[in-house]
Amino acid sequence: MKKLVLLLTLVTSIFILSACNTSGERPLRVGMDLRYPPFETVNTSNDPEGISVDVALALGEFLGREVEIVNTNFASLIPALNAGDIDIIIASMSITEERKQSVDFSNPYFYFKIISLVNKTFATENSITVDSTVEDLLAITDASYVGIASQVSATIPASYGKTVIEATDLSTAVESVAQGTSDILLMSANPVVDGYKANTETTLVVWDPFVASPIGMAVKKGNETLLADANRFIETFDDEGGLYDVLSEKWDALLLEKLGRYGLEFYTNV
Repeated sequence: MKKLVLLLTLVTSIFILSACNTSGERPLRVGMDLRYPPFETVNTSNDPEGISVDVALALGEFLGREVEIVNTNFASLIPALNAGDIDIIIASMSITEERKQSVDFSNPYFYFKIISLVNKTFATENSITVDSTVEDLLAITDASYVGIASQVSATIPASYGKTVIEATDLSTAVESVAQGTSDILLMSANPVVDGYKANTETTLVVWDPFVASPIGMAVKKGNETLLADANRFIETFDDEGGLYDVLSEKWDALLLEKLGRYGLEFYTNV
């Protein structure tokens, strides 16, 4: 297949991104929360940028439609979609059974992995390394986990019958592991790696994921045409010269810098 014709650059105004509108249709309104780099954020000119922005632009290119990025608080994305304020959500949104009751999801195109920040002394005492597995961690019967109420950091270890110390926020949870008052924190890769970088002497990262959460695009229930278009678009990602290749070329260096171990493939493989 021909390589997607895509420069993946932002142009003109803050919220209007041109994707070569050839159909004469109104812009495709894409909802996302621009507070989560490197997927959804803004540049120094306050223009939207990030991996999800590039996915949205590529969808516009695929459909021959202009793209309008609508910056929306994450918790308000599904209500905005169902109110007709946006047409589609492309916002690193996990596909869950609860959300499926409100929206229709595309096939997954990324997988966000829940990995572990581990106290280094605890790790040494239990022969845990960066290449240890989830099974290695779960086999330690007296490990204490720290988590934030109702978030995966608390619900996942609790589902295994593990002791969970509740923290009020992420920074407190990271500090608990760094100081050794807790042994393990489960979170997605970016906060785990950030926690490690702030505490390299007292923590380590175990990369084997507890969960690989599928990420999909969401459309209003019953919008079968746009859902089918999104799925046809996603089917092209893995083609030679497809969007995964384009995104890897653009973002691998930054992701490698941030994660210290992986590029885009960390998010494209289950």
